[in-house]
Amino acid sequence: MKQPPRILSIAGSDSSGGAGIQADIKTITMLGGYAMTAITAVTAQNTVGVQAITPLSGPFVGQQIASCVEDIGVDAIKIGMLHDEAIVGEVFAALEQIDPAIPVVLDPVMISTSGAALIAPDTVAMLRDLLFPRATLITPNLPELEHLYGKTLGTLALMQEAAYELAQTHDTWVLAKGGHTDDQRIIDSLLGPGDARAVSFNHARIDTPHTHGTGCTLSSAIATLLAHGQPIEHAVRLARQFVYTAIELAPGFGEGNGPLGHQAVRRLD
Repeated sequence: MKQPPRILSIAGSDSSGGAGIQADIKTITMLGGYAMTAITAVTAQNTVGVQAITPLSGPFVGQQIASCVEDIGVDAIKIGMLHDEAIVGEVFAALEQIDPAIPVVLDPVMISTSGAALIAPDTVAMLRDLLFPRATLITPNLPELEHLYGKTLGTLALMQEAAYELAQTHDTWVLAKGGHTDDQRIIDSLLGPGDARAVSFNHARIDTPHTHGTGCTLSSAIATLLAHGQPIEHAVRLARQFVYTAIELAPGFGEGNGPLGHQAVRRLD
């Protein structure tokens, strides 16, 4: 039997199971990968908000990464919420010891679906300087792009312009997610470094509040598909299809932004 690709998720824990490490494990497993974790923070949260966050120490996060990589090995890495500078520094040091050919998908988690800040303000610059250049793909949504640039990017054109600048500055791919724009359809734009062609993906909006963990799910799906050997454009296309189907099949739990139906996605066409 062929061994599954090994995916390491470096992210925070969501006690309600909808986002973070929990969403990553579900996604990786449903897409045929073997999920490993390095937990950066433990949160008390649910569909209506984040009630408390307790970050773990930077050295402990680094040890979790080393324990996985040194014994099991790794074929792709997904990075989510890192919370503070000590954790960013340890993740960077760990990545320096890993084969640079291993794809890294970085979801710059700064703001939760409910609007809660999930990263210390002083950490953003360090994240950009150390981890953005190491990433194969960065997957910011509109609020995260605006947070990075300190200005409003309310239109698709402005969002694409900011993503293009990010790709060129850090020599990486950027998937700018358009779910927070006012467009009738959701349009995501994949922009690469140099003269790589820009690709847009779009689909109709689903009228539902149950979108908790969509960013975590998308980034871990892309990482898993890259580990399966898919080229980046196709990995993004299939990962978006996985997320769309999981939203359609959401179980309807909670009073706020409910979780996706990861367990119900059985195949990708």
